Amino acid sequence: MEEQSLPQNTKKRMLSGIKPSGDMTLGSYLGAIRNWKDRALDFDCYYFIADLHAITVRQDPALLRKRSLNQLAQYIACGLDPEKNVLFMQSHVHQHAELGWVLNCYTMFGELSRMTQFKDKSAKNAENINGGLFTYPSLMAADILLYQADYVPVGEDQKQHIELTRDIAKRFNGLYSDTFKLPEPYIPKVGARIMSLSNPEEKMSKSDNGDTGCVLMMDSPDDIMRCFKRAITDSESCVRFDAENKKGVSNLMTIYSAVSGKSYAQIESDFAGRGYGDFKRETGEAVVELLRPIREQAQRLLADKAYLQSVCESGARNAAFIAEKTLRKVYKKVGFLPR
Repeated sequence: MEEQSLPQNTKKRMLSGIKPSGDMTLGSYLGAIRNWKDRALDFDCYYFIADLHAITVRQDPALLRKRSLNQLAQYIACGLDPEKNVLFMQSHVHQHAELGWVLNCYTMFGELSRMTQFKDKSAKNAENINGGLFTYPSLMAADILLYQADYVPVGEDQKQHIELTRDIAKRFNGLYSDTFKLPEPYIPKVGARIMSLSNPEEKMSKSDNGDTGCVLMMDSPDDIMRCFKRAITDSESCVRFDAENKKGVSNLMTIYSAVSGKSYAQIESDFAGRGYGDFKRETGEAVVELLRPIREQAQRLLADKAYLQSVCESGARNAAFIAEKTLRKVYKKVGFLPR
């Protein structure tokens, strides 16, 4: 599906929250992130680091702080200009937690128990099935409804959350008159789908970084080249796109095409009669040069903690201005005395 576009001079609000899981992968960058900077042309964009959501599973506190800051720096390095986008930490805007509690009281137990991600995460965290893991969809609804967001970028696994958010908003609006705007799912332009270098039948993921299947955006050039040199191919020694029978080579061609802008036919022509060694080396070198300026900019940003702190403070201030308007309206409608 093509990326939705809007008429000029009619900027709508878009909101997206991302959990601070650490360094981003090459797959996530080529598949989505590098397109994000262009959204500011059409939308008022709000991006937050979802640190409140992160603690539904146990976190090392120091590592969580480090990952949150690293993620912010990497997003800015990828082109999310703080002057054009509102970037903030979820925990710095207290209205998220406050509205989250209110919406807990307007979300049905049965709705929460049917959420697919709760079932999946419970299976993976059997020793820590806590209340936050169960009710986090209500907090997610609060994240969205606080800002009266028009659009929320979603993948297939998140559509259920948008549907629940709309149901909660409709329920509240029906009881107290129009309070929340009903958000629409936004189907982003699909970038390259990048698979693991060590198992091309699985999506590239941080979980397989230990066996060199995953390239992280902050990896050194040597580490990146090592990953590509070990990438799975086949015994044919022919650079040819065949997603069914040559999954490893086809994955490398997808990466090379996304990085260089060359078509598969051009790549096949360029490497005709040459072995996989040349192909893997040149693909790795192209990725190194793609990521070099992003990594170097992120490192510069991380060395300037005062700047990142100013981005957090400014973003939280701008976000809270919008969020407080919504929360004040909600508090009045449910019957709380004004502060």
